[in-house]
Amino acid sequence: MVRRIEVSGAGGVRLAAWEFTDPPKAGAGREGARGPGVLLLHGLLGRAAHWAETARWLSTRHRAVALDQRGHGRSEKPAEGPFDRSTYVDDAEAAVEQLGLAPVTLIGHAMGALTAWQLAARRPDLVRALVICDMRASALGAASQREWAEWFRSWPVPFATLADVRKWFGEDDPTLERPNPPRGDFFAEVMAERSDGWRPAFSCRQMLKIRDTWVHDAHWEELALVECPTLVVRGLDGQLGRAEAQEMVRVLPRGEYAEVVDAGHLVHYDQPDGWRRAVEPFLASVLPV
Repeated sequence: MVRRIEVSGAGGVRLAAWEFTDPPKAGAGREGARGPGVLLLHGLLGRAAHWAETARWLSTRHRAVALDQRGHGRSEKPAEGPFDRSTYVDDAEAAVEQLGLAPVTLIGHAMGALTAWQLAARRPDLVRALVICDMRASALGAASQREWAEWFRSWPVPFATLADVRKWFGEDDPTLERPNPPRGDFFAEVMAERSDGWRPAFSCRQMLKIRDTWVHDAHWEELALVECPTLVVRGLDGQLGRAEAQEMVRVLPRGEYAEVVDAGHLVHYDQPDGWRRAVEPFLASVLPV
């Protein structure tokens, strides 16, 4: 089961959250059925629906909520933002407080992971535990931003069908080293049908603007301020290298490390079973049942 919840983010921006629930067991009270709160934060270009499989196995023991961050999914896409880091952290903080999730476990992928550890550093009272999935703490630099702009320009939009979306992002994208069908499925989730075909449900201009707020800076100092137990997860072929991931674990006061074989950047999409095997034991060690 899934239900949509409205959240008021920073500046009153409307955010959509999605709560995934299993029917309560016989004899369980309302709070017992809900369990401890988990907030799932997607990465740039993503949406809450990308967490559906993770949220469903989480929901057997925990209250699992996924947030469409501003500019993404069914949340508001303000033309001029703001899209700075502080605003994204404010949005996540508002979701935790308005939905009564604290003390929350934050699970974030890429940009969502950065938002998660920045919130954990700012509000340790709200955060019980943290999972960082394939997000670097080092600055990526201007060259990375130019590469993204060129990549957006290479998209052959509009796509005639969703099958064409899956094929291009899963097979034909020149940035791919080898075919990756789950990546095609990931991007099919963020397309919307228009009169001329299928186009991104987000603004590529906004995505570059959002990304520009973090790629030029390193985020090690905030990482060191995270007091709660934290698991750093990387895909073996992802964007976060092993050496940097292990250094992140060293910098974290209570850091742990896991990697998922045969996974790229989209760890939870590429290898959902491996992702679960990496994350579930950590959650069992830090969350009450």
